[in-house]
Amino acid sequence: MIRTIPVTPFEGQKPGTSGLRKKTRVFMQPHYLECFVQAIFESVGGVAGKTLVIGGDGRFYNDRAVQIILAMAAGQGAVRAIVGQGGLLSTPAASHLIRLNKTDGGIILSASHNPGGEDADFGIKFNMPNGGPAPESVTEAMYAATCSIAEYTLFEAPDLDLDRIGKTSFGDMQVDIVDPVADYADLMESLFDFPAIRARFAAGFTMRFDAMCAITGPYAVELLENRLGAAKGTVTHATPLPDFGGMHPDPNPTWAHELMAEMMGEDGPDFGAASDGDGDRNMVLGRGVYVSPSDSLAVLAANAHLAPGYARGIAGIARSMPTSGAADRVAEAMGLPCFETPTGWKFFGNLLDAGRVTLCGEESFGTGSDHVREKDGLWAVLLWLNILAVRGQSVAGILADHWARFGRNYYSRHDFEAIEVAKADAMIVALRARLSDLSGQEVQGMTIRAADDFAYSDPVDGSVSKHQGIRILFEDGSRIVYRLSGTGTEGATLRVYLERYTPGTGDLQLDPQVALAPMIKAAQELAEIARHTGRDSPDVLT
Repeated sequence: MIRTIPVTPFEGQKPGTSGLRKKTRVFMQPHYLECFVQAIFESVGGVAGKTLVIGGDGRFYNDRAVQIILAMAAGQGAVRAIVGQGGLLSTPAASHLIRLNKTDGGIILSASHNPGGEDADFGIKFNMPNGGPAPESVTEAMYAATCSIAEYTLFEAPDLDLDRIGKTSFGDMQVDIVDPVADYADLMESLFDFPAIRARFAAGFTMRFDAMCAITGPYAVELLENRLGAAKGTVTHATPLPDFGGMHPDPNPTWAHELMAEMMGEDGPDFGAASDGDGDRNMVLGRGVYVSPSDSLAVLAANAHLAPGYARGIAGIARSMPTSGAADRVAEAMGLPCFETPTGWKFFGNLLDAGRVTLCGEESFGTGSDHVREKDGLWAVLLWLNILAVRGQSVAGILADHWARFGRNYYSRHDFEAIEVAKADAMIVALRARLSDLSGQEVQGMTIRAADDFAYSDPVDGSVSKHQGIRILFEDGSRIVYRLSGTGTEGATLRVYLERYTPGTGDLQLDPQVALAPMIKAAQELAEIARHTGRDSPDVLT
């Protein structure tokens, strides 16, 4: 039976860079999820006659949300839905399914690297027919729709059995329940030199992959242990759980502390990696070595040709503005274009679709290529494995060679979390008001060359995005960037990005926090962080 249900709008359903994220209990309110899904449908011209991919990272409420979305799609004329078994799909796998099946887009349920559970976080976003996140024009239309929504329509019927792979009917809509791993794993095998990686494992190469009780577990087991021959147990915390086993599924040195301890031990594995809640982020480690995401992007760009999928070379590189300039130096040396975009993977979509770039990366542990339109944690890990297998070196050896050739961009990000929004906004407003007066000033022995509020003009469609982060640029090429993050669900997160370049002939083996000490003091001083927020040290340091 088709039912139309009258509703009144909810306040605050404004999607950020990766959709709408709120506390799980907020989404569990009667009609809350339905209102936002209806807004998604309206923003893309309805779903009548369309095919959608639907799935999520398995966090608490994922299963219920998938049933609601299916009921609404069926009630509003969608002809087909492709759903991962159990309602599960990693974000990169969902992007691949959208592209592989040439669907009209997809709905992904995740709050990415945020904790899961009834008292934790939930999220939902729409990906376009190219497989990438909705652009600002569409998310703005979603928000406008949330402000005026009056009703939604759904097909009322018993829930579908999402655990049984195969085709079924739900009203007039066909539902294909598919293996969430198989198609994605096949794509990975087409891109990388699996025989070379298998041979390296067979020769005694050791690895640890921490799936953090999140969605990447089944994908990593299939690829690393089943197809590549890594030892059983290489993948830890491999079973996705609704609350991620109480873990914070954010692959950085703070939250992936178990992996960090193992990799920094004397008898650590040769290679280590972790992924996040929805599988689109990655952290890479060698024995005793942490690889920053900015360095990882640069190394992958310099060596991508070693993988069969990129043997003909890459078209260009794109990085988010807060990401270090390490990739820029690779691009310059290789004669490739390099683009600096705002934070948010959607800004890479136009460049990828236009063939202007092949590899993209963000300092927030996201890396990917033109194989999908999302960042992809396992893809980055497999490319690293491909490079390690072909070059026959350790992670430390590859980094040393890279820095000797290109120099090192010492880099760190300091996160001040759950700041009262009014205080965070006041700090940014005060800093923004001073930007025009900062040029030529000296702070901590460094002279400021320029200061601005980053704006981006898309070279493909001409769209302009303003207020994307405050940049303080120094005469010696060092940088401080301040940005309020839109990925949290409580308060504001201030992210402070610090960067200082050392040429290949300089000291390349310092602890980044030591190398950046003057930058850290300057960042506090310039923004008066302690005065505005009461914080004199970050909550998370990467």
